[in-house]
Amino acid sequence: MRKIGIIAVLSLMALALAAVPALAQNPNFIKASGSVSATTGALTVSFKEAGLGDNQLIDYKLTADATATYVCVNRGGANPSASNKTTVSGPVTATGTFASDKNGNVTASLTASPPGPGSFSCPPGQGTPQLAQVSYTNIVLTDLTNNVSTMVADTSSECLLPKVRGACD
Repeated sequence: MRKIGIIAVLSLMALALAAVPALAQNPNFIKASGSVSATTGALTVSFKEAGLGDNQLIDYKLTADATATYVCVNRGGANPSASNKTTVSGPVTATGTFASDKNGNVTASLTASPPGPGSFSCPPGQGTPQLAQVSYTNIVLTDLTNNVSTMVADTSSECLLPKVRGACD
């Protein structure tokens, strides 16, 4: 009977020690930075998170407030009139699931597209709306699995249509 008691105590101790690594995990973002594509205006946030445990699937969500300016471009390569512009604002999101490596790290990127032009249209002969500029504010990257978030610095594009006269004035 005494052997059974000792085995039970040792089993409980082994179980308790096995739980220690899970308690030692400390999910935290090491770095996160945003950039805007010079061709599409999309926001890409690249990041590294550590302290996740080995080979774990981690769900992420990227959120931001975006402001995009669309313009009409005529065949002469110009934005012919100030009234042929519109600015739209709204939230953008991206999600993804990534596996942590053997060291408990995830290094990855998420990309969110700018808001579309909505109901804005160009007069006949002036083409279709084209994205001229975009900015992103209140950028937040969240590890949904561990409920950990980090703020990313606001970012914006230069003029995406530098060869179009009047597009970014």
